[in-house]
Amino acid sequence: MQPIIKTFPTTKFIGMNSQFSYSDYRIGELWGKFMPRRNEIQNAFGTDLFNIQINPENFDFNPQTEFVKWAVVPVSDFDFIPEAMQSLIVEEGLYAVFNHIGDASKARETFGYIFGVWLPNSGYELDNRPQFEILGEKYKNNAPDSEEEIWIPIKKRI
Repeated sequence: MQPIIKTFPTTKFIGMNSQFSYSDYRIGELWGKFMPRRNEIQNAFGTDLFNIQINPENFDFNPQTEFVKWAVVPVSDFDFIPEAMQSLIVEEGLYAVFNHIGDASKARETFGYIFGVWLPNSGYELDNRPQFEILGEKYKNNAPDSEEEIWIPIKKRI
């Protein structure tokens, strides 16, 4: 599984967020609150959904270390933000983009490969910027043929 190296442009998002850890991973709860309300976002463009993770500085992947997850859609502006939703800007940056195929149970295997095999053997290191998954038209929640893009923030290894 080889990634494509891409630059993600500065993008505005509106959605909801929650803080939790891998040992208390409540992503279904977050998306369960967001999905019924996503059409309240008036200035969204495209149909892709973004599952964004913002890790603390020097994130150690410890199961108890907390991070922030966002369920969002890209928007053209922040002129109207629905009640109980927030805005987020992801700044332009370099990413390794992996295509993940399979249900949620295979995600651990994919991320294990990315962080345990590909990244240490690449000319890159993890950058402290948001990582995310783009849930596009081929995404089928928990189906074995579901596809999503995994965007890992990287920078050239020094």
